[in-house]
Amino acid sequence: MEEARGKQTTEGVAADVSLKDLSRRLDDFAKERDWEQHHSPRNLLLAMVGEVGELSELFMWKGEVQKGLPGWEEREKEHLGEELSDVLLYLIRLSDMCGVDLGDAALKKIVKNAVKYPAPSKSA
Repeated sequence: MEEARGKQTTEGVAADVSLKDLSRRLDDFAKERDWEQHHSPRNLLLAMVGEVGELSELFMWKGEVQKGLPGWEEREKEHLGEELSDVLLYLIRLSDMCGVDLGDAALKKIVKNAVKYPAPSKSA
């Protein structure tokens, strides 16, 4: 069984995985298949946009969807997880090919947004 950060699910897949772990696995995956030649930033971006389209299709014609997806069948939720994963994996690979530390960039963006959009002060 594979282990990442000490947590496992019943399937033996890491329940708590870092962006760096995913990045390493994606890099190994691409190298094993000799796909690095195709992983230019442009190609990865276009592939990710295609996956975002597939993700969008899952919500098309459903109207407003409530948190937790009540009314969705389990197979729909599983498909959603697959499409979200596709988008995430392409985003990680794209950031790697552009030399951007995605985790660091995301943390800096959260701080920047907190300054730009401060929480309302609580009145006494």
